[in-house]
Amino acid sequence: MSNKIEELRLEFEKALTEAKDRAALESVRVRFLGRKSGFLTEILRGLKDLNPEERRLIGAAANRLKGEVEARLAEAEKGLQEKPRTTLDLTLPGPEIKIGHLHPLTQIIRESVGFFEKIGFQVREGPEIETEWYNFDALNTPADHPARDMQDTFYLAPGVLLRSHTSPVQIRVMEKEKPPVRIITVGRCYRRDAQDASHFPVFHQLEGLMVEKGTHFTHLKGILTAFLEYVFPFSFKTRFTPSFFPFTEPSAEVSISCPVCQAKGCASCGHSGFLEILGCGMVHPNVLRNVGYKSKELTGLAFGVGIERIAMVKYGIPDIRLFYENDVRFLHQF
Repeated sequence: MSNKIEELRLEFEKALTEAKDRAALESVRVRFLGRKSGFLTEILRGLKDLNPEERRLIGAAANRLKGEVEARLAEAEKGLQEKPRTTLDLTLPGPEIKIGHLHPLTQIIRESVGFFEKIGFQVREGPEIETEWYNFDALNTPADHPARDMQDTFYLAPGVLLRSHTSPVQIRVMEKEKPPVRIITVGRCYRRDAQDASHFPVFHQLEGLMVEKGTHFTHLKGILTAFLEYVFPFSFKTRFTPSFFPFTEPSAEVSISCPVCQAKGCASCGHSGFLEILGCGMVHPNVLRNVGYKSKELTGLAFGVGIERIAMVKYGIPDIRLFYENDVRFLHQF
């Protein structure tokens, strides 16, 4: 009988190895533990026919094998538990990917640069730390001009400063390149302005320069009118009014009719009906002479516009400081 139990153990091991699913495991269980005809059940049922000593030995061995079979079957069944199936529909859209987007000032810069590149202007860059020569002297700015005072300009050392406009780039380009010249430059500028809704110590400026034979004010008006119509999404009237800049003569300020009140006058435009947008003019002959150009043969036009100013008017932003606070709730709108 002991040999019979050992044979059943080996047979069970083989049957368990071959069982690959729940149905096969159930068949093994019935085969060895079934109430009616299970191998071990029959052995335990026949113990009553054995003498006491055999009953004790065979019964203990049969019960040990029964316990082992039950444990092995439970373990195998646990390993075969079906995992929940996940259905993958390849036609469904994936999860939304959060991506960044351009700052409103960057959008205005790229849009503006794109316009001028289309009409033949090339982009040039220059240092933000400048000398008085490039920032003032070469641009025909007198030594006693208020812009040169400590309260208006960030001086780093005697004769060295943070540029207050991007015009020095124009001087550097004309020193190195022969005419004709048609360039724009965009970058940060610095002025000692008290912070308020329309002033900030750091701002971005776009400047343009065109020096060729026969350039005149009509070209300047045409270029700037086309640029403003390109960058602003609403209809408006353009107004050129006389002004003064040391580096241009004649000089003008360019304004557009207020989009808020339709030129009727409101708080946004100071009740004038127009918003000042940029400054411009014909390059002063002294500036041309300072870079070695022949002022009697060449004429040039120049203009400068604040990127923040364009963005504030275009998007209806009331405070320049919003551009620099990095508030995602504000930036996410653009």
